[in-house]
Amino acid sequence: MNNSARTIYLASPYGFSEQWKRLLLPEFIAALEALGLEVWEPFARNGQVNLAKPGWAYRVAQRDLQDVRDADALFAIVNGTPPDEGVMVELGAAIALGKPTFLFRDDFRRCTDSEQYPLNLMVFAGLPEREWQKYVYSDVFDITDPDKALACWARS
Repeated sequence: MNNSARTIYLASPYGFSEQWKRLLLPEFIAALEALGLEVWEPFARNGQVNLAKPGWAYRVAQRDLQDVRDADALFAIVNGTPPDEGVMVELGAAIALGKPTFLFRDDFRRCTDSEQYPLNLMVFAGLPEREWQKYVYSDVFDITDPDKALACWARS
């Protein structure tokens, strides 16, 4: 990937399972790369860890947090009721840092405290009040939709 490409951190629980890593992650990475983005997938970037070595968990968490800080934006897969705790921490950090955030949810179950949003209202704090739907994706094929927020951001 060229050095001028914008970077996007892919916050996802899919790296914990070999099958998910093999079957689900590549589709997301390919769709994001099709927009010309350099994808920072934490399991690939920070997964080369000796689990037998004391302190590995702290080091991985710190590397992931640094990647959230350094990335230009964050794309979070927020399936589940509630979504994965690590993804939520990464998303919260990105929102606090003022990073552009984009959400993916194809889980039909609701996990919400309002009628307006499908998830807890704080998950949407990093999105605009109006047209927040342009930042939320429910199909991997929509990631490259030129009229949605991610493609517009990638082109800007």
